[in-house]
Amino acid sequence: MQLIRCTKKLQKEMGLKQSDLCAEEPRFSYLGPWHANLIHIDRRKCVLFVNDKTLFNFIVPDLSRAQIRELDKLFKSYLSCVLADAGISEADRARILSEYDEVRFANTNSKSVLGSMNDLAFHYKYSIQEAGGVHSPAVPEIIRRLNRMPMSAIKEVFPIEALKAQYQTAES
Repeated sequence: MQLIRCTKKLQKEMGLKQSDLCAEEPRFSYLGPWHANLIHIDRRKCVLFVNDKTLFNFIVPDLSRAQIRELDKLFKSYLSCVLADAGISEADRARILSEYDEVRFANTNSKSVLGSMNDLAFHYKYSIQEAGGVHSPAVPEIIRRLNRMPMSAIKEVFPIEALKAQYQTAES
């Protein structure tokens, strides 16, 4: 079992109550939990996902409330696509996705990740608006670019490189 740690705003949109949230710690995995936040771009609901360890991130734009309430399925589907687009091998994608066979939701617990998430939200909003909005064909390129932006919370490493390092360590 792994966790997606949702902001209060996202919990409200999903209709989650405190009793719906997981209090237990997740099992060991190379990537571990993620944080997720609901942001609005051009009055459209979008969910931003950021990995706790690597700050690897992606945005899922223009969602309905019904789609947001299926966040675990949405997360796994988009994660698979973003990893493929980032050049992660099929074997590593399968290993990563197997860590998320069971996903539960929890409260946020890291001010550092939330700070990085706020910074990324600003970059996503600006970049997506500049590219023409949430339906722009440039969104995948924006995700690639923001995963190749050095992040101070992980010692100026690129999130994509931090993610790859987690799995190189696993193979050693």
